[in-house]
Amino acid sequence: MGALLAAPFCAASAACCFGSAACSLCCSACPSSKNSTTTRIMYAVMLILATIVAIIMLLPGVQHKLLENKWICDKANEYTGVNCEHAIGYQAVYRVCAGAATFFFLMMLLMCGVSSSKDGRSQIQNGFWFFKYIMMFGMIAAYFFVGNESLATPLMYTGIIGAFLFILIQLILIVDFAHGLAESWVAQYEDNDSRACYAGLLITTFGGFLACVISASYVFANYAIGDGCGLPKFFVLFNVLLCVGISVLSITPAVQERMPRSGLLQAVVISAYIIYLTWSALLSNPNESCNPTVSNVTQSSISLSGDKDSEQFVTPLPVHSLISLFIWLICLVYASIRNSSNTSLGKITGGNEENMQLNNVEGGKSWDNEEDGVAYSYSFFHFMFCLASFYVMMTLTSWYHPQSDLAHLNSNMASVWVKIVSSWICAALYAWTLVAPVIFPDRDF
Repeated sequence: MGALLAAPFCAASAACCFGSAACSLCCSACPSSKNSTTTRIMYAVMLILATIVAIIMLLPGVQHKLLENKWICDKANEYTGVNCEHAIGYQAVYRVCAGAATFFFLMMLLMCGVSSSKDGRSQIQNGFWFFKYIMMFGMIAAYFFVGNESLATPLMYTGIIGAFLFILIQLILIVDFAHGLAESWVAQYEDNDSRACYAGLLITTFGGFLACVISASYVFANYAIGDGCGLPKFFVLFNVLLCVGISVLSITPAVQERMPRSGLLQAVVISAYIIYLTWSALLSNPNESCNPTVSNVTQSSISLSGDKDSEQFVTPLPVHSLISLFIWLICLVYASIRNSSNTSLGKITGGNEENMQLNNVEGGKSWDNEEDGVAYSYSFFHFMFCLASFYVMMTLTSWYHPQSDLAHLNSNMASVWVKIVSSWICAALYAWTLVAPVIFPDRDF
């Protein structure tokens, strides 16, 4: 276990190009960049490394090693009502992600009120990467010494809340990305008569809508047909109507008058995400007559210990979890490299990117652009990464409940409702970005 947790330290040296003063001596080959950008990228690298460690915990060989440490599951069988060994991989993921979340939570508290790089705490934010790696992975290791009986259920409820909040932030990033992509392509087409951008608009828009129709039909045919599947039917049909509604709204004359570059490209991106959330939600439905994947869960059971009388369950990594992680990774990178003042998220957190004064740091390639004001809220940034850690935890464990039986380890109604409600909030959020300029014409959006 120590070797597994220590391995990411090797990546710290390779990542020093994303540091500032503490790493400038080994960054002579790195391109020049702003402190605010390189710091965010570095924290993203830290979280990605923690996620890789969490994924490693789900490998069968690693789960076998974890089972040898019986103390992890001591008293847990009586406490949770389910055999802890069945979910040993999920318990390990909980500990890795909880350690990462704790690190970012403490950084959030430490960075409250930092307004410029003149604050001494900004040196901690933008440097000391080696020590921060030790701190984060040390916290991860410490969680492995906490018994399951006092950790699993509290972390599950904390993870659900944190993951839901991150989904809301992720929705803002996706809506912002959709608007930014469409405006960029439309601007290039109008200014330069770019045929490539025009073709990109057409292919992405109509191809995207075709993909949405096919995907919605697949979800309805496989997860909403059967006895007692009235609620899944409602979810699919209602969300399809939401997609139609926001698409029509995006091209109405009133919206086009206030936002001439608003169109179907943004709507298709949001619609695709809504259909994805609907599919992901119904995959967590514990009703076996509606969700065929539930009845196949126990078929993944294999004997880790080699004892035929004691078959252990290898907790798998479902396909929809990989897709969720891919979307999460894109949003994480987007949040790290995007100028926060130009995004919806930046307007919420009060980011300021106006100061562009160049100050080389000890001859390094990273220069300080935050002397007159931070480019993003340090505290909110760490809060977002804390929530992102919980989202990874719930995604890798398929939102499992510690008291679930083996057949329903990867399904529960809490996950269904979190994702469905998120899809509705996504549609409402996008619709508001279209309607707000019409309702409040004198305000700058």
